[in-house]
Amino acid sequence: MFREVVQVITSHRQTEGGGFVVRRPFPTPGFAHADPFLLLDEMGPVEYRPGEAIGAPDHPHRGFETVTYVLEGEAEHADSAGHRGRIGPGDVQWMTAGRGVVHAEMPSRVMHERGGRMHGFQLWVNLPARDKMVPPRYQEIPSSSIPSASTPDGLATVRVIAGEALGARAQIETRTPIGYQHWRFEAGAALEVPLPRAHAAYVYVFDGSVAVAGRTLQAGQFAVLGAGDTVPFAASDLGQALLLSGIPLGEPVVQYGPFVMNTAHEIEQAILDYRAGRLGAIDHAEPPQGEHT
Repeated sequence: MFREVVQVITSHRQTEGGGFVVRRPFPTPGFAHADPFLLLDEMGPVEYRPGEAIGAPDHPHRGFETVTYVLEGEAEHADSAGHRGRIGPGDVQWMTAGRGVVHAEMPSRVMHERGGRMHGFQLWVNLPARDKMVPPRYQEIPSSSIPSASTPDGLATVRVIAGEALGARAQIETRTPIGYQHWRFEAGAALEVPLPRAHAAYVYVFDGSVAVAGRTLQAGQFAVLGAGDTVPFAASDLGQALLLSGIPLGEPVVQYGPFVMNTAHEIEQAILDYRAGRLGAIDHAEPPQGEHT
């Protein structure tokens, strides 16, 4: 049973962090969350001149996971638990904020000094109520360890960040069962991608155009898919898209900026904990120690 496109949302542009521009398909007025996902930001693509690159300085998180996927450029990260590292093209950082952490993602020193092109995504994955207060955790996967596969005709390729596609299975462990696939289509590509029937499914086209269940989506458009077990794709030209899927949590979502909990009382407690310093602080005296630390 094919999954039909039941809703299309055109992303809007806004500034985040220290002022960098993102293209955001959700949340948006009329479409708050794509359960189990809370937010999707496309960062760039933007070309920075020397000294121009900006990022997201120290900010807290509690109650969900952030997934940063870099296509181009390089970023350094640090947090209040002492984690530090650097991610570059094709790398993924999967941060489970859980009970809370203060985090910063900034352009690398090289990007800041020399400039360059930055492009990537940040996806927020909700945590079920039972996992909201788990200890923070990182999974950092270098590009060389992200599994990929191609169709027999070579016209469609996929990088599997979470879940499975074309026989390639991701290494990342997820608390919320999800799929996160980056597809690249050449002209003439046509295929059907199976997904678990229990998953909600969404497609975000970010380059060129891609037909999903017979409906053509342009770059910057996000599609909500209906029930079924197969997603049909086709392309008459070059196109790239993210295919996201996951088992909906069906739980209350109460959000205040970077805190996502189930009740207003839990949000109030998160604010109190942050203001009291119980989420810690980043020691900026210590520089990043290289990749994937």
